[in-house]
Amino acid sequence: QVQLMESGGDSVQAGGSLRLSCTAPANVFINNCMGWFRQAPGKEREAVAALYTGDSRTYYADSVKGRVTISQDKAKNTLYLQMNGLKPEDSALYYCAAHCVFEAVVQGAVLASYWGQGTQVTVSS
Repeated sequence: QVQLMESGGDSVQAGGSLRLSCTAPANVFINNCMGWFRQAPGKEREAVAALYTGDSRTYYADSVKGRVTISQDKAKNTLYLQMNGLKPEDSALYYCAAHCVFEAVVQGAVLASYWGQGTQVTVSS
């Protein structure tokens, strides 16, 4: 069973920053699509950002562009999501995903083979 270890979720005030981390096994992380998705209560899960670890190409949802940066540390097989300028509407359970289908995520699909347990981000106004 593949385990994705997420951390970094917290409660912050609007305008604050958080960095989420996700560590995966090397055979899952290397040369694959990794992504961050989120789900707010009563809403469908949606893609936030994705990164193909082989060539570092990235995707960002329009709702977070300019405020969020997805990155990787190949030596640690770790994916990051730096979130700045957080808004109350960013509040959600954030999931790390591995083996996503990058081209499908760009089209708005929520497709991945492996999922983390989720880390809660709460932004208060």
